[in-house]
Amino acid sequence: MAVELAQSDEPSDDLVLWILVWSELFAFGVLLGGFMVMSYLHPDSFSLAKIHLNGRLASLNTLVLIASGWLAAEAVRAATYQKRRFALVASAMLGFLFAATKVVEYQGELRFIGDATFNAFFELYFMITGFHLAHVVFLSLLMLLIARRMERSNVVLVTTVWHVIDIVWLVIFPVIYLG
Repeated sequence: MAVELAQSDEPSDDLVLWILVWSELFAFGVLLGGFMVMSYLHPDSFSLAKIHLNGRLASLNTLVLIASGWLAAEAVRAATYQKRRFALVASAMLGFLFAATKVVEYQGELRFIGDATFNAFFELYFMITGFHLAHVVFLSLLMLLIARRMERSNVVLVTTVWHVIDIVWLVIFPVIYLG
């Protein structure tokens, strides 16, 4: 009985994972909520600003993240060490492709920062997408590190958070680019 009690008092890795997941969702929710409030308050300038975004590159990045998420899921399901490593590395490489594509997209948009015509659109845009980009790069690096010294619990943890960041992008994309 005492052994069972001692085990139940220890913090669970799952609890830490879900705290991380919900804190990420909360942070991005606040940022996207602020973006939507500002787009409601300044509909004309936000609509005008969206014309200057590169929807094709953002669409490509959406496909890249979906493919990367699929590979991350394959890493968890993989039956062999080699397949798991390949899936993690390939998922990370697609994460870096996302980052490179986003940097190319940013090059065409940086000139609009501080332009009063667009109110706060580009400041919020760079804050939200930059925060997301930082997550993608960090998690891609973490996947490579985990692929080098794999433990199943680490693979599950990093791929779960990766899926959360994928889902966040699937909300960012329509809110910012299509909304």
